[in-house]
Amino acid sequence: MFRRRKGTLAVALTAAAALSLAACSGGGKEKTDDSADSAGGGGGNSGYTIAFITHETPGDSFWDKIKAGAQQAAKDEGINLKYSNDPEASKQAVLIQNAIDSKVDGIATTLVTPDALAGAVKAAKDAGIPLVGLNSGIDQYKELGALMYFGSDETLAGTSAGERIAAAGGKHPLCVIQQTGSVALEARCAGVKSAVAGTENIQVNGADDAAVTSTLQAKLAQDKSIDWIVTLGAPQALDAIKSIEQAGSSAKLVTFDLNVDAAQAIQDGKIQFSIDQQPYVQGYMAVTSLYLNIKNGNDIGGGKPVLTGPSFVDKDNIGAILPFAKNNTR
Repeated sequence: MFRRRKGTLAVALTAAAALSLAACSGGGKEKTDDSADSAGGGGGNSGYTIAFITHETPGDSFWDKIKAGAQQAAKDEGINLKYSNDPEASKQAVLIQNAIDSKVDGIATTLVTPDALAGAVKAAKDAGIPLVGLNSGIDQYKELGALMYFGSDETLAGTSAGERIAAAGGKHPLCVIQQTGSVALEARCAGVKSAVAGTENIQVNGADDAAVTSTLQAKLAQDKSIDWIVTLGAPQALDAIKSIEQAGSSAKLVTFDLNVDAAQAIQDGKIQFSIDQQPYVQGYMAVTSLYLNIKNGNDIGGGKPVLTGPSFVDKDNIGAILPFAKNNTR
C-alpha cells in the first residue's frame, strides 16, 4: 500500500487529458545555453512570453520530454517560450534573474537546489512575475514563493519502489545517485531505504556514462550481496545493464524515468520496472498553468503540488506505453 505524505494532493491526470496532452536525472556533457523560441500555433498568439529554465545536463534524453511538453503547450496557447538551462545551481539562478530582467510574463523552473535558487525566486515574486516550479523541489516550492508545482512526490515514489523490491525478496538494493546535491534524487533513495533497510547509496558522475559503468561494475564485483540496483535516471539504467553483465552479477534492475532504450529493456526483461514521473506532463502543465494564471488568475492544485507520478511501467503495460515513449511523450 502506498503511503502519501500529509499536504500533498494527487490531482488526477484526466485534467491533463482535458487539456489535450499527447501523453532527473543527469547524463551527458556539460552545460549548454540552448535558448529556443517556440511561438504561435493552434492557440493563436497570446502575446505572452514565458521563460522555461531547468538544471538540464545536455545529452540526457529525459529533458527532451519536458521540453516537448512545454513546447506543445506553448504552441497550443500561442506563447513565446524561452528555454534555457544550466546544471550549476548558481548559473541557473542567473538564468532566472536574466528572465526577470527581460520582463517575461511568467517563469517555469526546476527547483533542484532550493537554497541556491531562493534569492532568484524571491526576486521574481518581488517583480510581480508569476513563477511555478516543476520536476524538483516539491517540499520547498511554497517556502520559496512559487505559485504552483508540477512533479512527482519523490519520497512516495522511492517508497513505492522499495515496497515492490521488498515484496520480491530484495534485501540489499544499491541506489545510484548521479548528481550531487539534488534533493529529488536524495528523496528517492531515502524512500527506497524506508521500505528496504539494507539499501545502500552510491554516488556516480552522471555526466560520464563510461565512469558510471565502471564504478557499478567494480561495486558489484566487490559485493555479491547486492541483489537489486535502483538507478535514478534512464541513461544510468542502460549503464547498469552493462555493469551487471560485465560483473556477472545476478542483481535485478529497476529505474526511475524512461527513454526509448529503457522502455525497450523493460520489454526485453532486462529492467524489471520503471518509476515514471511523466516529464512531458510536467512541461505541458507548467506552461499551461502560467498561461491560465496570467490570462484568468487561475490557480491549479488548490495550494498543493499537482502530482504527475509515480506511475509504474512494467512488463504488464509496456506494450501500451512503448509507442508513446518512441513518440517522446512518455
